[in-house]
Order: sequence, then structure tokens, then C-alpha cells
Amino acid sequence: MLDWLNPLPASYGLAGIFISALLSATLLPGNSELALLLWLQARPDTAWSALAVASLGNTLGSLTSFWLGLRLSYKGSDALTAKLSPRALCWLQHHGSTTLLLAWLPLIGDALCLAAGWLRLPPLRSALCILLGKTLRYLLIVLPFI
Repeated sequence: MLDWLNPLPASYGLAGIFISALLSATLLPGNSELALLLWLQARPDTAWSALAVASLGNTLGSLTSFWLGLRLSYKGSDALTAKLSPRALCWLQHHGSTTLLLAWLPLIGDALCLAAGWLRLPPLRSALCILLGKTLRYLLIVLPFI
């Protein structure tokens, strides 16, 4: 079924996984897990590389949401607070960047990254928590191919 992927150079497939993961982590719809799984079925020899590029792409996508929230906070926009529940903001303020380990969750993860930027959580720690959470999620998909 996936034989047409085999002749592709690994760099093409890995670039596709990166782009899929990047776009899936933004407010755009996407399914990077499916793209990763399909690629690994055709090219299991690229499992570690696929894990790395998917994690990096998905983290960078989430950081765009973080950056957008940060920009909105500096512009003094209260539009974001109207969209997020006060309870969620309070929870994020209380637990801080560690909450971003859950940035991989569909829909909720986008909102968490946006709110974390708006709350001006530490960027480096936030990025590391996002990367760790997303890498662990992709690792569960990649493990059977290692």
C-alpha cells in the first residue's frame, strides 16, 4: 500500500513530517501523528530521525502560538482573556511552564501555548517543557519501529 514511499529519499519524507508537525501545532488543522506513522511503516530505518524532526517541527509550531500570545500581551489586548476561562488562566499561572508538558493535547495544547505567551511565562523553560511533552508523545508512536 505504501510502496510508493520507499523510493523517496529519506530527506523528502522527513521534510514532509517536519512540515506536517509544524502546521499541526499551530491553529491550522493537521494530523502529524498519521503522517509520522505512515512514513515509519514505509521507512522504519528512519525512526530516530523522524522522531527528531517531528518533535522539533511540532515544538516550533507551538512556539508560534506562544509568540502570538506574547505579542498580544505587549499590545495590551484583552481579547485573549475573553476567550480563555479565568479558571484555566489561574491554573496556568499557578503551575507555570510545567503545564506546557500538555501542549501536545489537541485544541487544549494550542490554547495553553497561547495563554502561556500572554502570561509571559519564561520562554526557555516553556520551550523545553513543550519539547519534552511533544517528544514523549511522538516516542510512543515511534517505539514499535525501533
